Amino acid sequence: QVQLVESGGGLAQPGGSLRLSCAASGFTFGSVTMSWYRQAPGKERELVARITNTGRTTNYADSVKGRFTISRANARNTVYLQMNSLKSEDTAVYYCNVVRGGIIYWGQGTQVSVSS
Repeated sequence: QVQLVESGGGLAQPGGSLRLSCAASGFTFGSVTMSWYRQAPGKERELVARITNTGRTTNYADSVKGRFTISRANARNTVYLQMNSLKSEDTAVYYCNVVRGGIIYWGQGTQVSVSS
């Protein structure tokens, strides 16, 4: 079955960096688009970044453009989110996402907290 396992979250200071990883299994990773979403307390889940199966095309939320970079290693079935110049408003639970056969799959999420 499809499994998505996020890691790499934690506490960072404003202006700092974190790198999130999402290890995927249960499907042909190299054939699908992968996405990162986040959900802050009291807010709806929102799309952060998306990357096509080859990695050639990426899309970002306006709020993270120029600061976050999504990438993937198809040989490792892993998608990454490099987060630089972190701001307090980046505090959220970050989720990995894939859609297969019309079903949306989520990982368990990893907490990112940005605070001095």
